[in-house]
Amino acid sequence: MKNSASFSPLFLTSRAGIWFACVTSSAGLMLNSAQAQTSVTPALQDVVITANRIPTKLTDVLADVTVIDRAELDLVGQGSLIDVLANLPGVQISRNGSYRSASSVFLRGATSSQTVILVDGIRIGSATSGTPALENIPLDRIERIEVLRGAASALYGSDAVGGVIHIITRDPGIKPVFTANVGVGGDGQQQAGLSVRGSVGELGYSLGWSREKADGISVLENPLSSAFNPDRDGFQASSVDAKLRYQVTPLHQLSLGLLHSDTDYQFDGSASPNPLKLTKANTDARAYSTLNNLSAQWQAQWLPNWKSTLAFGIAEDQSVTKYFRSTDGAFGGSGKFNTRRNQASWQNDVNFGSDVLSFAIEQRREEVDSSMNYSVKARDLMGAMLSYALRTGDWSALAVLRTDHNSQFGSHTNWSLSGGYQFTPDWRAVLSSGTSFQAPSFNQLYYPGFGNAALTPQQNQSNEIGLKYRHGNVNVEATVYQNDVRGFINPSTNVQSALAILRGLSLSGTWQIGASQMSASYDYADPRTQPNNLRLLRIARHVTNFRIQHQFSDVSVFSELKWSSDREDNNLSFTGRDKLAAYRLLNVGANWQISPQWALLVRINNLSNTHYVLANNYSTPGRNAFASLSWKY
Repeated sequence: MKNSASFSPLFLTSRAGIWFACVTSSAGLMLNSAQAQTSVTPALQDVVITANRIPTKLTDVLADVTVIDRAELDLVGQGSLIDVLANLPGVQISRNGSYRSASSVFLRGATSSQTVILVDGIRIGSATSGTPALENIPLDRIERIEVLRGAASALYGSDAVGGVIHIITRDPGIKPVFTANVGVGGDGQQQAGLSVRGSVGELGYSLGWSREKADGISVLENPLSSAFNPDRDGFQASSVDAKLRYQVTPLHQLSLGLLHSDTDYQFDGSASPNPLKLTKANTDARAYSTLNNLSAQWQAQWLPNWKSTLAFGIAEDQSVTKYFRSTDGAFGGSGKFNTRRNQASWQNDVNFGSDVLSFAIEQRREEVDSSMNYSVKARDLMGAMLSYALRTGDWSALAVLRTDHNSQFGSHTNWSLSGGYQFTPDWRAVLSSGTSFQAPSFNQLYYPGFGNAALTPQQNQSNEIGLKYRHGNVNVEATVYQNDVRGFINPSTNVQSALAILRGLSLSGTWQIGASQMSASYDYADPRTQPNNLRLLRIARHVTNFRIQHQFSDVSVFSELKWSSDREDNNLSFTGRDKLAAYRLLNVGANWQISPQWALLVRINNLSNTHYVLANNYSTPGRNAFASLSWKY
């Protein structure tokens, strides 16, 4: 992994009659020719955006950020976005069984709903569960991923308790480029993808299509489960994406973006109500997950030191479950939990020498369409943000103040203050403090038999201190953090406790020796609720990742090793807890650049065929091989 550039101005929400979606493409989309002429922005490979919503040189970034680029994604093979995130510092995951099953991501010990997920700058996710269907985002359509760890509500509004994950899809190019790929693997895995991007005059374009499927494995592994069925639970997924970018003048740029992705995966579940009297042996349960993002953006350079970005967006998260009788396909019931987010934003950035003053206003409307009868089905959120990024000599700082108004819970003000000191050419110390908040989801408030309309927003304060070392091809970072969440809502019980303390340590490094590139990370996380001092579920105390890649002429070989300590989860009856055992995983692979146009990837995940559990009673894949052939012209 390496640090790279991506574009993510905060995209706000609005309620007009027609909604467009705000495109945030890569930094190249943001850094138009006018900006290059004024030399406001550094070279793309040296820029990070998500950390403070303005282009910032990598060496000046104060936040704890990791960026994954396309070159690394090309080596993932049969893995998914969830698998990519699982190998990053400060990130842990859980998965409910087979390939592309429902999954969760935990940043710095925060729950899965306490991370903001952006796709091309548009906030995605379910307003009912509070979590996004990350398994529904196609890896083949991603250009880069930027992960910001730490409380970030001052920058991004509600829910950014653990951090922000920004996913940037494929960006228009300059010269026409055609790509195609096919792949096959164990458990019936098949992949295919096509894309083209380039430009005609002032118009840049990117179009892509991908499809995946697999026979899968049985989702549940515990025969005592009420829904256990030992059959294979497969999936099929398809996606299309498109981006258009038009340079109207050297100072004005328009862009449009579209991403559609849908996944159909099987799982072990029970219909309720159950008119056909289905049993766990003859139930074919299917989940249909759809993501729709539509976007429009206008970037303007009004003065050499004043740039504005006006963006509009729609994000739809559709989740439908259907139950059939496996013997004859008879329909046995369904349920739906759909969310629509209308978004709009206007951000202005003014440069004062090396300093940048930013101001943004935002609006978002969340609407729920569900088979459940929620007493409230929509809410409006408005926000305003002011930030100042300072750079003077060896000192740098970022101050952010933000106010948000939630139509259900009133107004909340959050702040963050970060500072850094370069005390030698190679060493830098950083210190950050800030607040965040999170409003309860619609499920937490209104789900029949579970919801509690008396819940109030969770509020937290986070503090962290870090040390960064950069010299040549060696980068090392260490961060110690503590995040106190007051009024913490337990995701499994929906009980609001007095306090949750998320504390931990993150160490990471990358270095290169000759033709070998290596990366390693270690995380200690111990999130606990108070006053009962219980660990948060599905979070391991210790996680270590190591990766090495070596280039032999046209062949690159790599190996990935993960070690995780034990974690806790609810037992089958939800009356106590089970301990999920520690585990080790080893993945290996090779990529052969046959010619400038052709490449062959071979990859084996879980080489030692380790049995491990990320969520109690749910299966995980064993040893699995995959091979793909790609063409680029």
